[in-house]
Amino acid sequence: MDWTFVQKFTPMYVKAAGLTLRIAAIGIVLSMVVGLLCCIVQSLRIPVLRRIAAIYIELARNTPLLVQLFFLYFGLPKVGIKLNSESCAIIGLTFLGGAYMAEALRSGLEAVELSQREAGACIGLTNLQNLRYVILPQALATAIPALCANVIFLIKETSVFSAVALADLMYVAKDLIGMYYKTDEALMMLVAAYLVLLLPVSLLFSWIERRLRYAGFGDTRTV
Repeated sequence: MDWTFVQKFTPMYVKAAGLTLRIAAIGIVLSMVVGLLCCIVQSLRIPVLRRIAAIYIELARNTPLLVQLFFLYFGLPKVGIKLNSESCAIIGLTFLGGAYMAEALRSGLEAVELSQREAGACIGLTNLQNLRYVILPQALATAIPALCANVIFLIKETSVFSAVALADLMYVAKDLIGMYYKTDEALMMLVAAYLVLLLPVSLLFSWIERRLRYAGFGDTRTV
């Protein structure tokens, strides 16, 4: 193990990790918004909108992110739409993540008992108030484990961004391997970088899940 090499190129990994984390954060936040909108659309019981949401979810979940990125980066310019690498990464991650978040939130919504909805209606809450104050808090608490898994999954999916010339962690590792043939050192730093990114996220969501369970939000019968 060449520790001089590791020390010399660690700043490159730090810079790439910052870019990876920034794009992942934007994509995850937008994915949550898209997933929530899909859940609301599906709960409205309007056939056309529900069909559109269902088609989007199936399309996004059953096509690899790499294929989606190739379509955005190499396909769209054929029809006059040019996007830079960062925009393609954010759009691709949002498109993929929105479908997974929608399914996680849907499972949380379905876990809320009908009696909870009826109780909200009985005390005079409108449909929107019932959704905001009664249903969504319980649904989110129930969906936390699935949402956590999706967040970690999406951060790991950023490893394919190098395919569209984005200087992320994988791009830096492949670049160093190609120039210096230091495979062990480059891959060790790559693994360490992803652990540094993912482990705090996993611990944070575990803490949130325990807090919600302690507060009673994980059990819809107690609300």
